[in-house]
Amino acid sequence: MTDRIDLIGIEVWARHGALPEEKTENQPFIVDVGVFLDTSTAAVSDDLGDTIDYGKLAHDVHYLVAEESHNLIETVADRVAALVLEDTRVERVTVTVHKPQAPITVEFGDVSVTVDRTR
Repeated sequence: MTDRIDLIGIEVWARHGALPEEKTENQPFIVDVGVFLDTSTAAVSDDLGDTIDYGKLAHDVHYLVAEESHNLIETVADRVAALVLEDTRVERVTVTVHKPQAPITVEFGDVSVTVDRTR
């Protein structure tokens, strides 16, 4: 059995991008994380220690995205996935990194990259 915990819309102001100005000016990034794991033990015990503390996870994801700087949001997504997979209870993770203010010269609503990683 695999269940899923979703963290949607973690907003982080950070400096990711290939252009020089993207390394000096913060811009918004939105991160969505889907964590696949068995939550049946937690459902029975009703104990936070038996599942993912999504408050702590949100903080850890925010910190990682804010503190690191990468050229590609592909790298950001991969780094977040690796962070989530550090918890051995996690079987699989999906991470989407949105860059809504990417320096694109045409009108657009959003640009994002999604990675899917399995233990």
